[in-house]
Amino acid sequence: MRDYDVVVVGAGGAGLRTAIESARDPSIRVAVVSKVYPTRSHTGAAQGGLNAALGNADPSDSPEAHAFDTIKGSDFLADQDAVYFMCQQAPEVVYELDRWGVPFSRLPDGRIAQRPFGGASFPRTVFSADRTGHVLLHTLFEQALARENIDFFNEFFLLDLLHDGQRVKGVVLYDIKNGEVITLRAKAVVLATGGFARIYWQRSTNAIGNTGDGVAVAFRNGIPLKDIEFIQFHPTGLSKTGILLSEACRGEGGYLINKLGERFMQRYAPAKMELAPRDMVSRAIEYEIREGRGFGEGTSAYVLLDLRHLGEAKIKERLPQVRQLAIDFEGVDPVYDPVPIRPTAHYCMGGIHIENYKTSSTPLEGLYAVGECACVSVHGANRLGGNSLIELLVFGKFAGISAREYAKQVDFLPITQGELRKGEEYIEKLFKREGTEKLADIRRRMGEITWEKVGIFRDEKSLSSAYEELSELLERWERIPVVDKSRIFNTNLIELLELRNMLELARAVAFCALHRRESRGGHYREDFPERDDDNFLKHSLVWQDGDRLRLEYKEVRITHHQPAERKY
Repeated sequence: MRDYDVVVVGAGGAGLRTAIESARDPSIRVAVVSKVYPTRSHTGAAQGGLNAALGNADPSDSPEAHAFDTIKGSDFLADQDAVYFMCQQAPEVVYELDRWGVPFSRLPDGRIAQRPFGGASFPRTVFSADRTGHVLLHTLFEQALARENIDFFNEFFLLDLLHDGQRVKGVVLYDIKNGEVITLRAKAVVLATGGFARIYWQRSTNAIGNTGDGVAVAFRNGIPLKDIEFIQFHPTGLSKTGILLSEACRGEGGYLINKLGERFMQRYAPAKMELAPRDMVSRAIEYEIREGRGFGEGTSAYVLLDLRHLGEAKIKERLPQVRQLAIDFEGVDPVYDPVPIRPTAHYCMGGIHIENYKTSSTPLEGLYAVGECACVSVHGANRLGGNSLIELLVFGKFAGISAREYAKQVDFLPITQGELRKGEEYIEKLFKREGTEKLADIRRRMGEITWEKVGIFRDEKSLSSAYEELSELLERWERIPVVDKSRIFNTNLIELLELRNMLELARAVAFCALHRRESRGGHYREDFPERDDDNFLKHSLVWQDGDRLRLEYKEVRITHHQPAERKY
């Protein structure tokens, strides 16, 4: 057992930004735990940029305008005080990154460039070509490595939290490299483990490892999840694979075209066209396919993303990665031909319930959560493109301050021998397990259920069926054996642990979606197609209560703008 003042689980943008801030006091010992090497974290896949009202593209922009766009985009489910806090802090956070060396794209006069993104009233998305997440992640990793009081535990898997019911004690980890179980005792623990859109196994923009590990561990330890039914489907996933083509494609002026050659967004959002919020654009694409105006049939159907009119020079300067992805995975060069695209599971608006947005604290004392694994809530029912990176940076910074200052005020709690042995006993039990179920079959079926029944369009019958089937898959998971008995880089064991996390979260998504009998943002009920503020202008909170799930609702904090119909 090793002792640290602050343990951060996750080494993407959220975890690294938190660790950097926690380590500003050299007397604070910080551990950063990641199941992949930090520069392989999913933040590196973010392409388009991050939002901040710098006013470089239009001096009329302001944090207040950024906040209003975010609240409107959220379909008024975001907590408005938290949104204003994020938008007010955003410019300074961006300038801090600039000082650290992030190579942002520039205007001719040297100022940071900004591009338009969906649902925004001004061009405020700061970017680095279409590799923004990649350069951000590497810069943050450099900053973290420069601090002598940060230790990295790379390729360690989170098994469990230790706590006394009131306060966190530490974390239990599995060392993927050699099969050992270790315990890190901590005064403060910060979960920054990312989202779980891989529950849509066959069609997702997410890395294979985005399996919601921190969210599931918190859930199993009695911490509620908030607004977990709200899943974002990104409009422009490559048709064959679901790999992301950035919103920057549309921000730079790309068109969406159906088989009749129409820019069909005219029908759905005439003022914003392709730059309507993601939930609206995704539904519009699926409507076009349903009505027979797409290309192909069934699961192979698609519409086209047309960038040709932007010209070769602009595509190569602003969208080089997009071009390469289209060539590599669709065999199409967007300089010369439109690219087949279809919506794909992308982002989780919901996550671990945050009680205080300024500290990122959870109901368990000493436990914090930040980034996509957390629900502050600043995204509500639908996240605007460019708001995820700025969220993890702003709240990562303040979570780091909170964890650091909390750790100075408390002592370590004792950890018993039984608690130390618990993780080892669980792993041994998995290795000895017998059964005939196949991991790949259950994982594949999970993906089919989520896409077909908990997808872009939902209804009572499909959601009820999904909940029952996912509950059954969880029971079948207990009969999947660990086929590989080795201890060194046992990916079979890790995939088994990840599948449990995904199944538990997928079931919770279906459960909350079933009980939210309205349509709002990314949650669209065909049997309840209207937004219902009288009954559902509320956050959902779900607890795991034994084998059952328990649901409650919490009021949205409306401090600036009264809910109104969302039109674009």
